[in-house]
Amino acid sequence: MSIEVTMGNRDLKLETPKRLTTEQKKVWDAYYEPRNEKFNAASLKGRDLVKWKYQRYMHDYLACVKGVDENVGRVLKKLEDDGLLENTIVIYTSDQGFFLGEHGWFDKRWIFEESLRSPFVVRWPGVIKPGSVDTHIVSLLDVAQTICEVAGVPAGANMQGRSLVPLFKGESPADWRQAFYYHYYEYPSPHHVRPHEGVVTDRYKLVKYYGTGADYMELFDTLTDPKEMKSVYNDPAYADAQKQLTADLARLRAELKVPETPPFAHGNKPIK
Repeated sequence: MSIEVTMGNRDLKLETPKRLTTEQKKVWDAYYEPRNEKFNAASLKGRDLVKWKYQRYMHDYLACVKGVDENVGRVLKKLEDDGLLENTIVIYTSDQGFFLGEHGWFDKRWIFEESLRSPFVVRWPGVIKPGSVDTHIVSLLDVAQTICEVAGVPAGANMQGRSLVPLFKGESPADWRQAFYYHYYEYPSPHHVRPHEGVVTDRYKLVKYYGTGADYMELFDTLTDPKEMKSVYNDPAYADAQKQLTADLARLRAELKVPETPPFAHGNKPIK
């Protein structure tokens, strides 16, 4: 997912999407054609080309963020106009985070923090204190149970999340999760991010890479190394943390019934 190597013409809007309607294509061409012609005429190479790719990527990303912000505002205004704003829980989230050049990458998929951490903002008048921040480890799997509890509906026995209502109320349950399991195995195509699984706590991140003939482990201390640039796996100073995380990884795999061999990999043969 390198900006320098794997960011292609489609990512950079140098190709017109095939599924646009005639009207959509007209708007697309009016915006991108003159900009793309200017880029082609410049014949950029090396670092200049990488810098241009990054600027194009960030320009489109920030335009997307602006569009989302404006439309969240429209939703809130509609709720207000209908007299529902103070009696409605609003949850804003996403399916994952996104790299904006960190590690030289774009897109997502890796266990690194920029991709792993998802936005999660909740508005619940009279319950959640405005501007408050909660640092418990939560999951998108928790949203369903949360909605069930608020609605007074029993949660299904096969659900793997947990209601966030106690956290919304400012509580700190003693038995709340201390570790989070992650697994990625969409390989070797269409993406080339190698298969890996890991466990994440409030400070540490243990990662196991496998399935490519070059298996290895990494351990990151996000307190002292927030950008996750140096693995401290097998560092004697982190022996206790490494032992605990290794045990957590095994425990979570068992609890979540993770298969020994991933069942599929985006249409590819299963990874062994």
